[in-house]
Amino acid sequence: MGVVYEFLTLELLFAVGCVLGWGIEVFYRRFKKENVERVWVNPGFLVGPYLPLYGFGLVALYLMAKLEQFIPVDDQTLRQTVLFVFMALAMTLIELIAGEIFIIRMHIKLWDYSNMRFNYKGVICLRFSVFWWLLGAMYYFVIHPRILAALSWFSHNLLFSAVIGFFYGVFTIDLCYSFKLTARIRRFAEENQIVVRLEELKRSAAVAAREAREKHRFILNLRYERLPESLKDYLEKQMQQIETYKKKAEERISSIKTK
Repeated sequence: MGVVYEFLTLELLFAVGCVLGWGIEVFYRRFKKENVERVWVNPGFLVGPYLPLYGFGLVALYLMAKLEQFIPVDDQTLRQTVLFVFMALAMTLIELIAGEIFIIRMHIKLWDYSNMRFNYKGVICLRFSVFWWLLGAMYYFVIHPRILAALSWFSHNLLFSAVIGFFYGVFTIDLCYSFKLTARIRRFAEENQIVVRLEELKRSAAVAAREAREKHRFILNLRYERLPESLKDYLEKQMQQIETYKKKAEERISSIKTK
């Protein structure tokens, strides 16, 4: 029974992390400076309101918090600091693995840290590793003590099974649909020898829908029937950006030569 309980606990944590992380990312991407069009963008590659990266992250934080007693450090403050560093490294590793898999296998970049200092392939960066460190500390002091009681309550109520069953049922359907979308994006990326930045593609689709005065639901930034048109618009904008960069580079080179 203990193993079953622990497995169900991890399932619930994964679901909660997916949903909460999705909410955080929605507001972050809406108000960050790169989103000059101020459109709502559904983060991640799934259609529904969940991000598996945060689900795996919450599970990792939960398991690592339980391993604190095994850290061979006597001072409690120092032991907690070491724990938070390991939490940040674990979250960064999860981010790296997820980002690399999509870039290598799907030719899709789910997020892009290329404009940030100390980044690696635009997939991980020092700033977000510090953010994961702070998130680990917040989880340890604020969430973990309370989450144990909540998990105990859920595990002894029928609502627990209902929530878990409903979430993973919808999640599985979403995975099938979303992989169908990403497979088409992958073919497009391979044909044009590019890596598609998914957030930019979704933002472009949202802007196009707004300009056409179409009814647009941000949770469905990409619709399968409109995907070819969205990809074409995205490629055209990428080519325009390249031409703009070339002109600026040529102007800068010319100005240097004339000096």
